[in-house]
Amino acid sequence: MDITIHHTFLPHDDPDTALSFYRDTLGFEVRNDVGHGGMRWITVGPPNQPGTSIVLYPPATTPGLTDDERRMIAEMMAKGTFGIVVLATKDVDAVFDRLQARGAEVVQEPVDQPYGVRDCAFRDPAGNLIRIQQAS
Repeated sequence: MDITIHHTFLPHDDPDTALSFYRDTLGFEVRNDVGHGGMRWITVGPPNQPGTSIVLYPPATTPGLTDDERRMIAEMMAKGTFGIVVLATKDVDAVFDRLQARGAEVVQEPVDQPYGVRDCAFRDPAGNLIRIQQAS
């Protein structure tokens, strides 16, 4: 089989703040920005990977959610336990320094993990965990 990752989804609770983080802090390009009924879906991705994107979406639009589930998602987002994405770079220390200098919320400084990778972690403005690993 020939399968690739085309889109993945991360929730946001403020489209302008999410856009600023992914575009200005991470350096992703904006591929689409769609609004409907006061909500926005923003598609971003690394400039050198046009076939892989992250869609930043308002979680309230997920079909079939109850009010209790919506509240739970909001609570999990606030704690940083709902959305996670793992990115890779050739120089995790340099990326860490750049993101920290741009004001990104640090969760973990670069460290060599016991499972064989060097990585660091940040939170985006919605609370999503952004792990960045050293690419081999």
